Amino acid sequence: MPIELRLWWSVLIAVAVFNVAVWACLAATHGRQRPWVPDAEFRARQLGLLLAAGYVFGCAYRSLFPVFDVPRITLVDSWLASALVGRSVATVAELCFAAQWALPMRELAAFDGGRRAARAAVLVLPLIVVAECASWHSVITGMNLGHVIEETLWGICAVLVLAGLWSVRSAVAPAQRGLLKVGIVTCAGYAAYMFAVDVPQYFSRWMADLHAGREFAALGEGVADAALRRHVLHDWQVWRGEVVWMTAYFSVGVWVSLALAVLSPRIRHADVRLPRAPRKAGAVLHPAV
Repeated sequence: MPIELRLWWSVLIAVAVFNVAVWACLAATHGRQRPWVPDAEFRARQLGLLLAAGYVFGCAYRSLFPVFDVPRITLVDSWLASALVGRSVATVAELCFAAQWALPMRELAAFDGGRRAARAAVLVLPLIVVAECASWHSVITGMNLGHVIEETLWGICAVLVLAGLWSVRSAVAPAQRGLLKVGIVTCAGYAAYMFAVDVPQYFSRWMADLHAGREFAALGEGVADAALRRHVLHDWQVWRGEVVWMTAYFSVGVWVSLALAVLSPRIRHADVRLPRAPRKAGAVLHPAV
């Protein structure tokens, strides 16, 4: 295995171990905070951590067993690294991630000007379900048109979330508007990457296949092929085109998921005061004057 490929794979695995450790620490901290956190916020954060687990562990698995789905290229000769298994893990992880975005959008829909947030809350998860179906079609048949549709829908969801966050920016508590700005910038950057890089890349692959007269697999044949056929290739030139998106997906994407699990249940309206920290035992309470 070339040194470049070995180094990249090692980075993916190291980041995966780090992400799992961070999630475990957040989950342990969450359990200890039960006596001091309001019930609704505790349950919301618990659900966020559960959804984050689906994404964190799914990305960790895919970091350990990288797969280039359509050509069935992998680094490991194991059924665990088949396109069928990898795509199944990715589907669960990505639906969890989409649900993580839908939850805060639902909360923000109640804020002033939250109509766009409400629209995002309703549309994000169904759109990603359609995106997953399109992705499965590509993985099974080998036709990259499904990936074009998938990545386009992810980009549209990012725009919907961006619009929702922007619409409530003045209704969020002033101390938390910085968090909202980070979300807006993240969504804008992600949408720009999808429409400027990812969608055109898959479109060009689809066009190249059509011009080459490639025959695509039928659904039944494609499922068997995705489950059984694997090309173990350790050629850096083959993998280098996947490095950018895989690295960002398994690192920055996971960090966004972890941030959503912790921070989104704490977003409050500008008219709602943040609760004070609990007083230490023995502290003297002075009556208001």
